[in-house]
Amino acid sequence: MSDCLFCKIINNEIPSTKIYEDEKVLAFNDINPQSPVHILIIPKKHITSMNDFDETNIDILSHIFLVIKSIAKDKGLKEKGYRIVNNCGEQGGQTVDHIHFHLLGGRNMYWPPG
Repeated sequence: MSDCLFCKIINNEIPSTKIYEDEKVLAFNDINPQSPVHILIIPKKHITSMNDFDETNIDILSHIFLVIKSIAKDKGLKEKGYRIVNNCGEQGGQTVDHIHFHLLGGRNMYWPPG
């Protein structure tokens, strides 16, 4: 998608602080962090939201969660805990139409989140 912010980051058209990258996934620091550790994890393939997962692309979802687990360990979050957030759709708080997961940690998380 030529006008997708995250696709532009994937294509290095917009700079980011990369934390992790492989052939399927890119992880980078959020530009507006909500916790000491706030990393976005996105698939390199453009998928708009959770509503667009099906049998043809579900493998990327499990890969994303394995990457999140690895990053959480590398960032020292494994023992004390962390939060994984996905916003889906306008009322769910999704502001970029490219599925992404927020990895948040390094402080106490509270409920309800907002």
